[in-house]
Amino acid sequence: MRPVIPYVTAALLFGLGAYGVLRRRNAVLVLMAVELMLNAVNLILVTADTTVRAALPHSGQVFALFVIVLAAAEIGVGLAIVLQLYRLRASVAVDEVPLTEPPAGAPVAVGTAAADRPEASTTGHPGAPGGEVR
Repeated sequence: MRPVIPYVTAALLFGLGAYGVLRRRNAVLVLMAVELMLNAVNLILVTADTTVRAALPHSGQVFALFVIVLAAAEIGVGLAIVLQLYRLRASVAVDEVPLTEPPAGAPVAVGTAAADRPEASTTGHPGAPGGEVR
């Protein structure tokens, strides 16, 4: 087997994934691009395992299986974060995520979905601490 074709395919997959991570604004598409990059690494590991005779047999395939397990865990945690972001902001745009915490006592942004919902306020909600029913 000629190892050039899988290596070039893996390079194209990795490049496409890197482009997706750098260019996309939707968090779900960014996660899909990360998965493309992980699959490119898996392809390189399996190709290297079949072409290079190492001291440990099937070591590339074992590492590829380890990367698959890590990718599954990454998707689980990533989708949980994206769902929580959507619940708080009603958007999964990566550009709108604040990277720093607001200063203490700063008001909540007016345009957020959490500020627009009546159940998100602390007054008038029976389940909120100190909230009474009006």
